[in-house]
Amino acid sequence: MSRRLVECVPNFSEGRRSEVIEAIVESFRNRAGCTLFDYRADPDHNRLVVSLVGEPEPLAESLLQAAEIAIRHIDMNRHEGAHPRIGALDVIPFTPVQGMTMEECVAFSHDFGKCFHEHTGIPVYFYEESALRPERSRLEVIRKGQYERLKTDVTQAERAPDVGKSALHPTAGATVIGARKFLVAFNVNLKTHDLSVAKQIATTVRASSGGLCAVKGIGVPLEGRGLVQVSMNIVDYEKNALYRVLEMIRFEARRWGIEVAETEIYGMIPARALLESAAYYLQVAGFDPLQVLELKLLDKMGTEGPE
Repeated sequence: MSRRLVECVPNFSEGRRSEVIEAIVESFRNRAGCTLFDYRADPDHNRLVVSLVGEPEPLAESLLQAAEIAIRHIDMNRHEGAHPRIGALDVIPFTPVQGMTMEECVAFSHDFGKCFHEHTGIPVYFYEESALRPERSRLEVIRKGQYERLKTDVTQAERAPDVGKSALHPTAGATVIGARKFLVAFNVNLKTHDLSVAKQIATTVRASSGGLCAVKGIGVPLEGRGLVQVSMNIVDYEKNALYRVLEMIRFEARRWGIEVAETEIYGMIPARALLESAAYYLQVAGFDPLQVLELKLLDKMGTEGPE
């Protein structure tokens, strides 16, 4: 019987204080049944993104430990950053990897959400596949107005949390938890200081404004680098490839005579998502991902290895 494995990409509202970042990440290191794959902190976004894979129980234990550290060190009443947020541990998404269906992952997220609230006192909202209300499947709906607005709106019935009382934690705010498909965090940085350009392009690209399906996007300033950014989540890379998103942004940027400076990928990414774009730019005819040696070896190991 195969191990039950879940990917988790918790986002913390801290991207500037190295000592806090390291304390949070330490919760995930050297823990049996939980593997730390990657972590990245951005000072402009003031956000830490951690990528983990593990068995449900040890994964849950490590997240609760990290939450305790976040509560001690992050005060949302003082927090500032370019990225939308409503809590110190802002969002905890789970993705089934092995030995677990999406339905089972949803059940796990619901159980964890209740445990998380009992352990921390932080109210919980469920989103994506775990949403208890259809409108809350979209993260941006839950985060509307961010922490500052939710502090007052949380008393309204339509904005009350799914777990906990209709009040935010006094310093840690609220946390959004749910099960979802693999998500690619893809950013495109533009050679300009003009934030209005990034915002206009984000509006053009994102699905909610009539752009590309499965793409969410906002425009944010990167003051430390003298650039602006179209920051995106591609929630289904099979529906819209990275190259298609990038080329649309490049095309739109030409209206202002602006070039793309660079792109960024935050956290882990499926190999197929990168290979599809590599094949496009290299103009490889009839490319099959299993032509990649390492993927072919993994495929053979998976089909011929022991049960």
